[in-house]
Amino acid sequence: MASAVTSAPPPARPLIHLDAVSKRFALPDGRSFEAVRDVSLQVPAGTIFGLIGQSGAGKSTLLRLINLLERPDSGRVVVDGQELTAMSKAQLRKARQNIGMIFQQFNLLQNATVFENVAFPLGLHGRRSKAEIAERVAECLELVGLSDKASSYPAQLSGGQKQRVAIARALAPRPQVMLCDEPTSALDTGTTRSVLQTLREINQKLGVTIVIVTHELAVVQALCDRVAVVEQGRIVEQFAVADQATPRLSTLGRELLLEQQRQHILQRWESGQLAERAS
Repeated sequence: MASAVTSAPPPARPLIHLDAVSKRFALPDGRSFEAVRDVSLQVPAGTIFGLIGQSGAGKSTLLRLINLLERPDSGRVVVDGQELTAMSKAQLRKARQNIGMIFQQFNLLQNATVFENVAFPLGLHGRRSKAEIAERVAECLELVGLSDKASSYPAQLSGGQKQRVAIARALAPRPQVMLCDEPTSALDTGTTRSVLQTLREINQKLGVTIVIVTHELAVVQALCDRVAVVEQGRIVEQFAVADQATPRLSTLGRELLLEQQRQHILQRWESGQLAERAS
């Protein structure tokens, strides 16, 4: 009797597809600067995808092309099967409900409570009753661990708490995609770890696809499934973060690999020390 052949699971479908996108900005002297140069990129559904690069590499501009906060001069942007670059303004406003975004500086309404900040996008999109809005806000605050801060104002919160409010606000409309632009660069190490854990839980519990821009190797190592290295407006390489066998082509890629290897050696050493103490 022939044995059954187990086929490999199909790869996750690309939820985000950038096709040959480019973006230029005008300079004061009349010249132009090409921030993104003919970039094609696919982000599989359900993954946490990192965009890493030095300051000025073009990674934040590339992120903003995904929801057309910056409109590309050429190329196509497709999210969940919908071509955003072909949409009218009204169609784009509706499509953006499926794409949440958080920023480095939180962008909270300072004169509004935490509850009101999280409820804000729900009031903009769709006809929801006050009870429905209150229920959704409570769900989001519980998810980020801030149920007890609903009546607080941003000035009363720590940096990490402000960022978690921003995450809850981005989650409120139930997006499939969350774009994160340097969300931890203004936070200390301990707070960064907490925010990254919150993002990981959102990805695992809700299946939200996350694209995160960072210049911090530790963020990529702790959070991302895949990463693209951006240099001078181009993607110079992509790889799965867990894949340490494939040679890295870029300086940042090699630095990340060295850091992963260093952490692995440190963990093995610490495990050995603990084993010695236990014996």
